[in-house]
Parts: sequence; C-alpha cells; structure tokens
Amino acid sequence: MNPTPPFAVQRLDHVVLRVADLDRSILFYREVLGCELVRRRDDLGLVHVRAGASMIDFVSVDGPLGRKGGAPAGAQARNVDHVCLRIEPFDAPALIAHLERHGVAGDAKVVDNFGAEGAGPSIYLTDPDGNALELKGAPR
Repeated sequence: MNPTPPFAVQRLDHVVLRVADLDRSILFYREVLGCELVRRRDDLGLVHVRAGASMIDFVSVDGPLGRKGGAPAGAQARNVDHVCLRIEPFDAPALIAHLERHGVAGDAKVVDNFGAEGAGPSIYLTDPDGNALELKGAPR
C-alpha cells in the first residue's frame, strides 16, 4: 500500500454550516465579521460568503440541502455539513485509486462545485467517524 497521497492539501477551501435562518446568518457574518455575500442559491437554500481567502457556506435546515442533515443543531443533531480541503493536483484517477486503496472511496465520483476560487472538481468521502469531507481541485 502506498501511504503517500497523490496530492497535497493547500488550505481549507470552505466550511458548510446548517442554519435555521439564512438572512440572520448573512447579517451576522456581514455585520459582525465583515464577510461578503458572494452568491445565493435560494433554490437549494444555499448561501456563500467570503471569509478572507476561504468561504463559509450556509444551508437552511429546512431547504433541499439542509434537510439531508436531519433536525436542526442540538444535542443529537449536527450543525456542520462538511469540511472542504483544497488539494493540488486534482488527478481524479490517481485520487480515486488512492481512496480505494484505503477503503474510503465508496462510490467516489467527480462533481463540479463552487468554492472559494470558483467552480472546480470535487470528490466527497467520509472519515471513520462519519464526518463528510470534500477534496477540491483548482477552478476550471
């Protein structure tokens, strides 16, 4: 088994938070933290705000994406949807082969997602505790 991945993590690309009220979250992150609203997808209940070189995304707990996470945050519910790591290079065949060698590829497939640098390729997986991770390549 080759323990060295065929990529290097560059930085945190974005974090996705499940929220009860999108507008309240936008206001807080804009007014209190100085984040900039970059993109809003009301059809998905999804908002992207810039946090320096990274992004913070909000998904409404009652929207199409947020409902996948179950009940709103509490003692028995999660609030963070997934953590995205920006990687380089994004060589999909090598990446999938590496994940398969470690038994974490599942049904890994490349999807195109919006992130801190724009739209680019991503693969999702879960860690041993069930935490969702996204490995994201450079924008196209």
